[in-house]
Amino acid sequence: MIKDNQKSLNHVQVLLDAVVTAVAYILAWFIIVSGKVVPLRGATLEPGPYFLALIFIVPVYLILNGCFHLYVPKRIQGRRVEFANICKANVIGLMLFTLILFGGRSFIVHLGYFSTRMLLVFFVLNILLLAGERLAIRLFLRSLRTNGYNQKHVLLIGYSRAAEGFIDRVTLNPEWGYHIQGILDDHKKAGYVYKKVQVLGPISHLETFLAANTLDEIVITLSIGEYANLEQIVAACEKSGVHTKFIPDYNNIIPTIPYMEDLQGLPVIHIRHVPLTSVFNATIKRMVDICGALFGIILFSPLMLLTAALIKLTSPGPIIYSQERIGLHNRPFKMFKFRSMEVQDPNKEKNQWTTPHDPRVTPVGRFIRKTSIDEMPQFFNILIGDMSLVGPRPERPLFVEKFKEEIPRYMIKHQVRPGLTGWAQVNGYRGDTSITKRIEHDLYYIENWSLGFDFKIMFLTIFKGFINKNAY
Repeated sequence: MIKDNQKSLNHVQVLLDAVVTAVAYILAWFIIVSGKVVPLRGATLEPGPYFLALIFIVPVYLILNGCFHLYVPKRIQGRRVEFANICKANVIGLMLFTLILFGGRSFIVHLGYFSTRMLLVFFVLNILLLAGERLAIRLFLRSLRTNGYNQKHVLLIGYSRAAEGFIDRVTLNPEWGYHIQGILDDHKKAGYVYKKVQVLGPISHLETFLAANTLDEIVITLSIGEYANLEQIVAACEKSGVHTKFIPDYNNIIPTIPYMEDLQGLPVIHIRHVPLTSVFNATIKRMVDICGALFGIILFSPLMLLTAALIKLTSPGPIIYSQERIGLHNRPFKMFKFRSMEVQDPNKEKNQWTTPHDPRVTPVGRFIRKTSIDEMPQFFNILIGDMSLVGPRPERPLFVEKFKEEIPRYMIKHQVRPGLTGWAQVNGYRGDTSITKRIEHDLYYIENWSLGFDFKIMFLTIFKGFINKNAY
């Protein structure tokens, strides 16, 4: 059974963590204290007090690893989350031992001098070695599961969009090690197959199937119209003692990670959770925007001055072009750009998309549009608060009216400030690309915002966001 395998794996992982932490500590001692790598000024320090501390250090770090969920199944925890948890556990460990060194200085003196530099080296080495150990375990498990070993045997109850979504993801990721035994459903005939997963019969056969088969997990994937039977099905699953999960068939209504409240025992799911509605989050993001906009203006000022001169010399008209866009809370604002087209009638211009080989675009304009230099005046929009460094790109009022009728959830993007760059843009959805895909990425950003996510998008913009192959 997979449960027994997981217990064995956890025991092995705890043992490996103990060995890795001890090795990291000994390496740190060898580098800093031994005098063999970095020559010491004065006498070589005795190893006794250092190695004695391992009796205390290793168990504490194992406890910290457990507290930060480093012994959960690899199917559940992603690599980035796992690495973040390794860092958190080691930061707490470093703080704890630093506190002990300074707080218990009189006791430490009796043991001998203790190097704080060694603790810092141990901190770095332990993070790197633990991350390397876990990567090796992941690669080993991926190899096993891809070849049909260490499989988690799963039964789906109900054929729905949720069931198809689960099967799609399992098919694309064989390293997860899920083996779907089949589906029980009351509406699809027995024998119906979706991506090699077969409907085995009606849901009424559930208890018979559970008695005849060894399962690791049951996944309830009922269609939204069958939720009246949910309580009865959950009761039958729990009676069997098999671990049960529920994948809702309303994934297009609630976000991927729903925000929930406990109203005195009554669970309340928010249809849309926007982290930036928090005053603290919004304030932090605004501070980053102001600093980033000032930095951008200073850094790119020579390029902006050169662009302004080229526009003035090659085409009659203003250097800066302002266009009405819809921003935070559906409020219109004037978005600034370097002018990249010939001066034209505003009433005609506002109803038109730019097309390939558009005769309205000037030669300089074509280059600055392709390289996104035309967007640089928006640093001033960010500075005055109309825009943010990162967020959904704003649209003109005419297209907002059009898209809000055609694309579900389109208007949710106006719950945050529009951005100079965004998650959709770094994924290639800019210019003449799918509006639906763009909105999907914008909504993902809005629901999963974090300061780290913003920095990731800004970093990716450097490599992916400046050159716009869809700009004309």
